[in-house]
Amino acid sequence: MFSDTLSILAVLCLNIVISEWLCEKPFFRHVGTGLMVIIITAIVANLGIIPASSPATPLYDGIFAYIAPLSIFLMLLNVNLNSLKKAGKPMLIMFLIGSIATMTGALVAMWLVDGKSQIGEFYYALGGMYTGTYIGGSINFNAVALHYGVSQQGGLFSAATVADNIITAIWVIATLALPQILNRKFPRKKVMEISEENKVETHKYTSDIESVRPFDLAFLLLISFAGIRTSTWLSSQIPQIPTILWLTTIALILAQVPAVNRLKGHKLLGLLGVYLFLAVIGAYCDVPALIKDGKLAVVLLAFVTILVGIHGLIIYGLGALMKQDWDIVSIASQANVGGSASAMALSRSLDRNDLTLPGILVGALGNATGTYWGILIAELIKNSGWF
Repeated sequence: MFSDTLSILAVLCLNIVISEWLCEKPFFRHVGTGLMVIIITAIVANLGIIPASSPATPLYDGIFAYIAPLSIFLMLLNVNLNSLKKAGKPMLIMFLIGSIATMTGALVAMWLVDGKSQIGEFYYALGGMYTGTYIGGSINFNAVALHYGVSQQGGLFSAATVADNIITAIWVIATLALPQILNRKFPRKKVMEISEENKVETHKYTSDIESVRPFDLAFLLLISFAGIRTSTWLSSQIPQIPTILWLTTIALILAQVPAVNRLKGHKLLGLLGVYLFLAVIGAYCDVPALIKDGKLAVVLLAFVTILVGIHGLIIYGLGALMKQDWDIVSIASQANVGGSASAMALSRSLDRNDLTLPGILVGALGNATGTYWGILIAELIKNSGWF
């Protein structure tokens, strides 16, 4: 077993490299780098090559304490709320309906599966995590998990991630098929218009290639470390507001400053930090315990199926009443459930390039707000007597 910090860190980085490489191959493309990192690191840790949750290593604690909040902060610096006007009113309305539908689904699903007895101690946190991720993507899933300590429950977190990925994949297929079916039964007028400005803006959000200067990286790390320190101090002064919400708020405020938003490298650094965080989640995954507690995986899968089912019924139902373009309804729903990347992929699959940028932008709005709503729902589930 590698037990020194540098060797363990090298193995984690190797796992990220392997995951990125594998996810470029057709067979693994739809798995996603995040889940692949968890799987590979879980295998490596359970083989004894690096430490699992026991014996504990200071590196894992350091990644939870510093790298995870740093990556969340950096990813949020990409959210320019001023750009939301380019999303258009129909897309924004359907996205907001989808967000409310997700929160409704989380509450109803938790009640139906009897979460407190079936899921256990962290039932309310799981409700918040799924609310966050089905409003704005995995950044919110990780943020809520970090706040409630679920990120250190390797088996539970892994089971939750697997359930999330299964239902998200199914929902991608559903949102691709439903517009085609519904357009045959209830045709809707489509407006195809994409300006050169929107083409440039779309490329900015979708490209993984950045030209980064040392100035950008140093400045990003400066404001990120300062933001994390400030959020910790504010939470000590006003303990009723969690540190993660202070961190999210500070990042969003800074993201609206043009000089900060234009900095290069926050997506690159943020993704690397997220993958390191997920690698440690994988290391914490006790596979024998996960297999032994197969009932938990079934309960989580049932919970997520009900949640997303209710989300779908509400967003498509209201979309029908409003006589909304079915493609807009589907892309808005996918921006909720799968995030900006899934919304972008769906718009291209539906041959709706005019909706690519709007889908990405409302997905960014979900990144910005999902953690707030996730913690709200978690606290509501925890402190109410209904569940």
